[in-house]
Amino acid sequence: QVQLVESGGGSVQPGGSRRLSCAASGSISSIIAMGWYRQAPGKQRELVAGILSGGSPNYADSVKGRFTVSRGNAKNTVYLQMNSLKPEDTAVYYCNFKVWVAGAFDYWGQGTQVTVSS
Repeated sequence: QVQLVESGGGSVQPGGSRRLSCAASGSISSIIAMGWYRQAPGKQRELVAGILSGGSPNYADSVKGRFTVSRGNAKNTVYLQMNSLKPEDTAVYYCNFKVWVAGAFDYWGQGTQVTVSS
């Protein structure tokens, strides 16, 4: 049973930084993309940053220049470095691994709350 375990959420003041981590437990292969989504209260879940296997990262316009997504040295880890945080970045952040098993399949983390407030 594969599980994605996230860490690094919490409260931070505007202008601060936070680093989210996500690691997959269990065997996982055929990863075609890894990334982070977020969902704010009353809003739909949106892609924040993603990285294709062997490809370049892509970002939502709202976080370009502030957030950086990266893969860890361990095969099944992904990070999200968030700088210059704004109150509108407040949301539950979800880690996502997309794999190919006779079709695309998504694994999701449980979500970690990030609150940006003074």
